[in-house]
Amino acid sequence: MHRAAAFLLLLAATAAAGQSNLPAIQAPPASANPYGLGALWAQGDIVSRATLAVLVVMSLASWYVLVTKLLAQSRMGGQARQANASFWKADTVRQGADALQPGSPYRFIAESALEATQKHDGLIGKVDLNTWMAQSIERAVGTVHSRTQEGLAVLATVGSTAPFVGLFGTVWGIYNALVRIGASGQASIDKVAGPVGEALIMTALGLAVAVPAVLGYNWLVRRNKVAMDTVRAFGSDLHTVLLATGGKGA
Repeated sequence: MHRAAAFLLLLAATAAAGQSNLPAIQAPPASANPYGLGALWAQGDIVSRATLAVLVVMSLASWYVLVTKLLAQSRMGGQARQANASFWKADTVRQGADALQPGSPYRFIAESALEATQKHDGLIGKVDLNTWMAQSIERAVGTVHSRTQEGLAVLATVGSTAPFVGLFGTVWGIYNALVRIGASGQASIDKVAGPVGEALIMTALGLAVAVPAVLGYNWLVRRNKVAMDTVRAFGSDLHTVLLATGGKGA
């Protein structure tokens, strides 16, 4: 009995020593995703990389336009408040225009109207002053409206084309998956997981680029409409004031 117990203790000690010499098995880190964006760029071919680069450029362009237009609209709102607060309290249209900020659309409209009253001679003098001033103010308002629309075409283009760029990446990823299946002769998950993951990522990126562009475009158009209503009201009131003064705004 004592010999058997000693033999068992010896076996247990030997097994423990052998296990202590084995290398420890470590689980892969949770952050190592073999099918993420990093793997897509590292393992992708020239077509997938070019598609990803195009989506990144489109996203940066749309966000740049969105931020800059929001700042411009906020600045225009401040200029509208300044015009309503100071312009109509001036003694003359010239004094009111000089009190506005340089680059203000309201100052541009007022100066365009004053210039129209000063150039009402020659062939233009054959047109009555009311019609000439109305046309000049309308042209100035149209110029302001054109400036507010600058950059919106970028958002419209990105919003309409980004899903198709992502779809192209999806089709290319599926094509690569089929090529691997044909080359290996078997549709195992390790052969197609990479290309299929690439295809799904491209689809998601296309939507992620397009959705903010579409929402930003609609939002900016709505804000432009509100701002232009204020500008048109200012032009209409200015026209009335100039008619009341006989076109003498100085």
